[in-house]
Amino acid sequence: MNKIICDTIVGALQGTNMQKLIIEGPTFLYGEIEIEGAKNAALPILTASILAEGQVIIKNVPDIADVRHTIEILEYLGCKTRFEDNIAYIDPTSIKNFTIPPQYAKMMRSSILFLGAILSKFKKVRLTNHPGGCEIGQRPIDLHISSFAQLGIDVFEYDNTIECRCDSVKGGEVFLPIPSVGATENIILASVFCDGEVIIRNAAKEPEIADLCHFLNKLGARIKGAGTHTIKIEGVKRLRNEVEHYIVIPDRIVAGTYLCAVATCGGEVLLKNVFPRHLDSILHILKSAGCKIKEQRDMVYIKKDRRLKGNQKITTHYYPGFPTDLQAPVCTVFSIAEGVTIIKETIFESRFKHVPELNKMGAQIHVEKDIAIINGVEKLRGCQVFAQDLRGGAALFIAGLCAEGKTEIVTAEHIDRGYERIEEKYSTLGAKIRRGQ
Repeated sequence: MNKIICDTIVGALQGTNMQKLIIEGPTFLYGEIEIEGAKNAALPILTASILAEGQVIIKNVPDIADVRHTIEILEYLGCKTRFEDNIAYIDPTSIKNFTIPPQYAKMMRSSILFLGAILSKFKKVRLTNHPGGCEIGQRPIDLHISSFAQLGIDVFEYDNTIECRCDSVKGGEVFLPIPSVGATENIILASVFCDGEVIIRNAAKEPEIADLCHFLNKLGARIKGAGTHTIKIEGVKRLRNEVEHYIVIPDRIVAGTYLCAVATCGGEVLLKNVFPRHLDSILHILKSAGCKIKEQRDMVYIKKDRRLKGNQKITTHYYPGFPTDLQAPVCTVFSIAEGVTIIKETIFESRFKHVPELNKMGAQIHVEKDIAIINGVEKLRGCQVFAQDLRGGAALFIAGLCAEGKTEIVTAEHIDRGYERIEEKYSTLGAKIRRGQ
């Protein structure tokens, strides 16, 4: 990023409550860390809680910005909520609104899931702004809308508003041209009280979808096939009054980020509260590069004591393939590995925004359309960089940990959307980090 563009960004952000993370490197990481609950499971589960007829208690909920925004939406709808010590208490019995106003819709992409949940509750829903989130490329909602239409739901779009209405959700088959996570979740939420049975073909297989289905089944829904490409939802008349102490699965992307941090910085760390099978793709990549990794039932140990070898070809793909959410952190890993590594991004077309910032730190990465060509260098140097999205911000955070000197990450609030108290947790492993404005 050239000086003119940097000056423009700084000027535009003057006077805002801009968060910064200031890191002193280089750092070696040592110790143990417990992985928090999964953001991408907690958000749809919190959304689904409005379908209960009594209070639900959800444990292992990460204390991150996106969770707090979701709770704000629940409160706006009329739910009574309490969130403390990573436990969310949701009482939806007083819910009364079926409209998501623009100030909430634009906060995050997952606001789109309220379409399916509120529609199940009221047979009508209005979203008054297209969903927000990180700007990582086109994420159209046409799959959500076309899927709803196949279920007999009337969908109207006007003045940047989406409105859905139906007398009932009809049973039938919905085929997804791509295994979209959000569309799969929205169809599930919309179909809990369907007439008959809804079958989703080419459904997404992510573990977070299975966790959502497990939660709904504990409430009394009848969902089979989660974790496969065919999910069947048999409609029920109502759900149970309450669910107590549902535990959200560990966050595989947060765990993968720790793995990438150790693989970049060096050291040895034991990750606790993980599902190793959810990490197969990233573990394979890091083992091939030279990391020493041991797996146990709910733990992963990683050690890096020498420069890693690149010369890999990595392609992002839908689960169980290599996740697009770890593409940016892996870029940082191989920016200082020996040799040339090629990463192909197949999910989102604008997910290399971290590359110019890494190059400012001394990396040698060239992007051609959806491919990043990484020529490994021996070290990075600290400087001021700009986090432009959640996972790109994580990549810069890792780069700051291993770089020589001070790294200042501007707009660190992007990172706060998906990582719980990141400066505190990495500090327990030996990192030197402070937060500023």
